[in-house]
Amino acid sequence: MPLLEVTQTRYVSASIRLTDTTALQLDQYAAFIHASADEVMEHALAYVFAKDRDFQEFIKSPEARRITPTLRVRRAAANDAAEPSAKKPVSAASSAAQTPAIVAGSKA
Repeated sequence: MPLLEVTQTRYVSASIRLTDTTALQLDQYAAFIHASADEVMEHALAYVFAKDRDFQEFIKSPEARRITPTLRVRRAAANDAAEPSAKKPVSAASSAAQTPAIVAGSKA
């Protein structure tokens, strides 16, 4: 059994508008938990989506499949589509020195 479980995640880039206050607090919260603003947004939205019982019922409804998308998602060019996987693999020794390890239950 492997000691690590790595999940490949597909990300998209999207543009959103925030108030000045919300943008500042987003950056402050990211600094507070030692994460990026992108990670804070991802986890905050996932938390709200999972906890909102009415939303959970809504996404099971036929109406949820007929929504008109309003999020401004930036489409990657054909050569940019594999951006995360386009990076060269690095050895474990150099990788450990360059990126902090994230352990379940810890704040990185």
